[in-house]
Amino acid sequence: MTASQREYTAEELKEFAERAGRELEDAPALEILRWAAGTFGSRFCVTSSMEDAVVAHLASRAMPGVDVVFLDTGYHFEETIGTRDAVDAVMDVNVITLTPRQTVAEQDAEYGPKLHDRDPDLCCRLRKVLPLEQGLKAYQAWATGLRREESPTRAHTPVAGWDEKRQKVKISPIARWTQDDVDAYVAEHGVLTNPLLTDGYASVGCAPCTRRVLEGEDARAGRWAGRSKTECGLHG
Repeated sequence: MTASQREYTAEELKEFAERAGRELEDAPALEILRWAAGTFGSRFCVTSSMEDAVVAHLASRAMPGVDVVFLDTGYHFEETIGTRDAVDAVMDVNVITLTPRQTVAEQDAEYGPKLHDRDPDLCCRLRKVLPLEQGLKAYQAWATGLRREESPTRAHTPVAGWDEKRQKVKISPIARWTQDDVDAYVAEHGVLTNPLLTDGYASVGCAPCTRRVLEGEDARAGRWAGRSKTECGLHG
């Protein structure tokens, strides 16, 4: 039985996650992804917001043709959709686009217009969290581009950990990377990045809830500016 066919129990997956978190803490990102590919095969995927394609590119080196899952919330910048299309066209990955149960118009009809302004947590749940939960059902492990230096809420992100809510292994291969590390990898490998990153945006999410950052602000300051909200709910 190959790794891609093996159905691990939740207990086995949790053990994998905890052991890998310890043993791979100081490992290069590519080694972490090779471990994930070798352990889970086709039951492993990468998620990407299409802020950049760094983790997707790394994963394609570890596992050519790897699934890259993208959430199309209906509120993305045109540049983000363009980045997704470019990644799908030029990289050795399989981009899978997930969409919410309702279109924006259908959501507006049920909850009222601009739910993102009145209840951003509910909007994120409907347009991000629930679609991802459905989309990840086919996988036993998923990778993210979380980095510890991005914000205080991400400061203790493990390179591999247990996603209790989804009962899956969650891998953050570039958790230890700095922005300089990201920039160096992009330059060395010619990795696609969202054009908005050169237009004052340090973190790119949905257009209604994302602004340019000011000098001295952390990378996530432009998300839900003026609110206590700092995360969409995908990461706890």
